[in-house]
Amino acid sequence: MDSVAESMSDALRQSQYQMKRCFQRYVSKGRRLLKNPQLMEELEKSLDDKVEKEKLVEGFLGYIICSTQEAVVLPPFVAFAVRMNPGIWEYVKVHFDDLSVQGITPSEYLKFKETLYDEKWAKDDNSLEVDFGALDLSTPHLTLPSSIGNGMQFVSKFMSSKLSGKPESMKPLLDYLLALNYRGEKLMVNETIDTVNKLQTTLLLAEVFVSGLPKYTPYLKFELRFQEWGLEKGWGETAERCKETLNFLSEVLQAPDPINMEKFFSRVPTIFNIVVFSIRGYFGQQKVLGLPDTGGQVVYVLDKVRSMEEELLQRIKQQGLHITPKILVLTRLIPDYKGTKCNVELEPVENTKYSHILRVPFKTEDGKDLHQWVSRFDIYPYLERYAQDASTKILDILDGKPDLIIGNYTDGNLVASLMSSKLGVTQGTIAHALEKTKYEDSDVKWRELDQKYHFSCQFTADMIAMNTTDFIITSTYQEIAGSKEKPGQYEHHYAFTMPGLCRYATGINVFDPKFNIAAPGVDQSIYFPFTQKQKRLTGLHPQIEELLYSKEDTGELMERVEGRHIRRHISQTRLDNKSDIVARGYLADRNKPILFSMARLDKVKNITGLVEWYGQSKKVRDLVNLVVVAGLLNASQSNDREEVDEINKMHNFIDLYQLKGQIRWIKAQTDHVRNGELYRYIADTKGAFVQPALYEAFGLTVIEAMNCGLPTFATNQGGPAEIIIDGVSGFHINPMNGREAIRKIVDFFQKCKDDPSYWNKVSTAGLLRIYECYTWKIYATKVLNMGSMYGFWRTLNKEERVAKQRYLQMFYNLQFRNLVSLGSAIYSMQWPVHNATKTVT
Repeated sequence: MDSVAESMSDALRQSQYQMKRCFQRYVSKGRRLLKNPQLMEELEKSLDDKVEKEKLVEGFLGYIICSTQEAVVLPPFVAFAVRMNPGIWEYVKVHFDDLSVQGITPSEYLKFKETLYDEKWAKDDNSLEVDFGALDLSTPHLTLPSSIGNGMQFVSKFMSSKLSGKPESMKPLLDYLLALNYRGEKLMVNETIDTVNKLQTTLLLAEVFVSGLPKYTPYLKFELRFQEWGLEKGWGETAERCKETLNFLSEVLQAPDPINMEKFFSRVPTIFNIVVFSIRGYFGQQKVLGLPDTGGQVVYVLDKVRSMEEELLQRIKQQGLHITPKILVLTRLIPDYKGTKCNVELEPVENTKYSHILRVPFKTEDGKDLHQWVSRFDIYPYLERYAQDASTKILDILDGKPDLIIGNYTDGNLVASLMSSKLGVTQGTIAHALEKTKYEDSDVKWRELDQKYHFSCQFTADMIAMNTTDFIITSTYQEIAGSKEKPGQYEHHYAFTMPGLCRYATGINVFDPKFNIAAPGVDQSIYFPFTQKQKRLTGLHPQIEELLYSKEDTGELMERVEGRHIRRHISQTRLDNKSDIVARGYLADRNKPILFSMARLDKVKNITGLVEWYGQSKKVRDLVNLVVVAGLLNASQSNDREEVDEINKMHNFIDLYQLKGQIRWIKAQTDHVRNGELYRYIADTKGAFVQPALYEAFGLTVIEAMNCGLPTFATNQGGPAEIIIDGVSGFHINPMNGREAIRKIVDFFQKCKDDPSYWNKVSTAGLLRIYECYTWKIYATKVLNMGSMYGFWRTLNKEERVAKQRYLQMFYNLQFRNLVSLGSAIYSMQWPVHNATKTVT
C-alpha cells in the first residue's frame, strides 16, 4: 500500500490549480497551528464552483485532509499529522510553491510544531528527545486497529508460537512452574521434574490415574501419589479438576495454542495477595463522594476489590489450596479528614473477608505527617517518599511481597511503578482519565498551565507508568484508540511535545500488547431496577422527596439526640451565609418527569454546560424539570480551583435564565445506597439520566443509571459511546453541540408523552445491555487472568524489560525528580530496578 506522501503527491498534481488556492489560504496568515475543522473550512472556502468543491472534498485529497488531526503552517511548508485509522499516523510536509510532498518522521513533525512555541529549543540539537518505542523493537505488536485492546489474546498467541517446536523451547515454562511457591511451599511441580520430557511423561501418567477415580474424589486422597511423581498441590480440589488442568498443560506442551494457553494460565496458582493504589482525593466508604478529587473512582475501586476477592476465593478453592488471600487498597491518610474515616490507618472493606484499606500519610520535608488534603495537581512531590513508606507497610502486613500491584490514576500508577520495579512484581495500571486529553493543546502550552495544573509532572509521570507497567486495563476501546474521527486518550500520547521540556518521539503505542479492555460493572445490591418493588428502599423516600421537592433553598444540620439523628432545616436568604446549604432552587410542577444528572462539579464533567443548555431551551423546560447533584453550593467552602469556578457559573446560570421553579441543584451526595434509590425514584417519574461530560473515560454513573432502569443520555466522547447503542439502549449526545443534545432530549420526552410504552422500551433495552456486557464477575476474571498471563510474559522478554527499565530509571532520576523537587529539598530515594545494577549506561 502506498504511503500518504506518495498518494498525496499524485493527487495534488491532478488538482494542482485548486489545491494551490487552498494552500494559499493555509499559508496566508503566517505561522499557526490548524485543527481539522479549520483545515476543512479553508479547503471549502478556496473553491467557488459547487460541483468542483464536492468532487474535491469527497475525493482522495478531501479524505486526507479530513483525516488530518492538525497541521503546522511554517511558510512555505505545511506539515500534516494524518490519521486515517485508529492508531495509525503518518506525517508529511507540503511545499507551498510547487506542492511537493515529503514524508517526515514523528520527531521532525514535532520540531515543526515546537517552532510555533519555542523556536530556539526546536532548533537545538541537544533538546531532550525521548523515544520509548526504540526499546520495544523485539516486542511483537498488534497490526490491525480492530485488534487494539486485545493484548492478552495476542500475548497468548505469541507465547504459543515461541514455545512451539523442540522440547527445549518449553524450558522457560518448566522453569516458571518450578519457581511457583507460596511462602516457600512448592506448588504444582517440584525439582523431581527437571526436564520437559519428564514433565510430559508425568502429566500423561497422572491424567490416566485421575481418569480412573470418581470425579469428585478430593485431592487429599491422592496427594501422596502425585508427590511421588513430582507433582505438588495446586492442580485442583478434585480428581476431575486436576484432570482438566493436567490436560490443558499437556496440550500446551504437545502443540501450543492460544486457547489452551489461556485456559491453563487461568488455573495456575500465582495470585494470592494484591495491592491496589488509589491515592488522590478522600478515599473512604462513607461521606466522601463529591469531595474534591473524589468521585466514581472510589466506587470503582471498592467494587473491584470485592469482585476480585470473590474470584480469588473461588479460584483458590478450585485449586485445592488452603490459602487466605489478602487485598490492600493503598491510599492517603489525611489527619484533617472532614468527618470521613480518612484518618483511620487500617479499615476493613465492607462486604469482604480479607480486604482492607491501608492509609499511609504524606510526609513534609521535615518528615512530619501532612495534615491537609492536597489537590491531584499538587500531589507529585510527595509520591516518592509515599512509595517508600507504603512499601514498608505492605511488606509488613502481607508478610512478604504482593503477587500483583494495580495502580489507579497518574499518581497511583507512578507509585505502583516504583514499587513493582523495586519488588519485581507484576504490575497493571488504570488511567481512568488522562489530564492531557482534557485540556486542548496542554502539551505545547504546558508553560501557561503549569503553575495551576503542573502538567510537566503529570505527563512525565504518565509516560513513566505507561512504559513501566506489564499491562494496562481500560474500560473501552475508545479510551485507548478513540474512533475513526478522533484519537483515544492513550493514543494522544503516541508522539507529542512539551517545548522547552521534552519531546516524545514515541510515548506509548496503542498497538502494544499491554493494552486490554475490561469493562467494570456495578454493585447489583445497590443499583437494581426500579421494577423490583420488593427490594425498593421505600423508607428512604421521605428523605428523597425532601431533597428533590423542598420549596426553598435549604441547609441541613445533624445533631445526635438520645441516640437518634435529628435533621434541622434552615432557610437562608443571603447566599454568602449559606455555609450549610445543600440545595438551591425548587420544582414547582411535581407532575413533570425529571431530567437528572450526578457528577463532580468540574469543567470536564460539564454540569454547567447542561444547565446552560436547559436554560436556553423553552421546549425542554416545558417538558421536564432538571435536577443535578454536583459539588458544593458555596464557593467559599471549596479548596478546588476548578470547582470554585463551576460553582459561580452554576449560580449565575440559575439567575440568568430564571430557573427557580424548574431546577433543583443539590449538593454532592455521599450515601451511595440512597443514591441508588434516588435513581429509581427518578425512574418512577418517567424521567431520564444525562451525562454531558466533555470527555468520559468510562462512565460509572451511566451504568448505574441504566442498571436502575433509567433511560440514559450520555456523551459520545469516550466510554459511554460504547456502553450505549445509540437510539436502542440509550442515546449519545455531543457535548460540543448543546442545541443538538437538547433536541434529542426533547424528542425523547415528546415521544414518551405521545406513546408511554416508548419509555419502557428504552428502559428495558438499557437493562439488557448492562446484563450482557457489564458485570463485576466478567471484570474480575479478566484482570486475574491478565495478572497470571503477563506474570509469565515478564519472564520471556526479561532482557529487553531490564534494558527499558534502566532507561526509565535514568529518565525518572534526571527528569521527573527535578520537576517535583520542593525548593531545595533533595530526594534520596532512587528509581528501583529489580534484578539490575544501578549503573546507567
